[in-house]
Amino acid sequence: MLKERPDILGLSVPGMPAGSPGMENPDGASEPFEVISFDKFGRTKVFATYPK
Repeated sequence: MLKERPDILGLSVPGMPAGSPGMENPDGASEPFEVISFDKFGRTKVFATYPK
């Protein structure tokens, strides 16, 4: 993101899935999740996908 410099306000990982940043499990278990970007107009789009 820092290299590409997309015209967005931020990123979100809805639902707090296991394995996403801040939701790591000691046993390493994870769920697939998508990182969503949003802009100043409220538009959203998938920024990145992380499979299980």
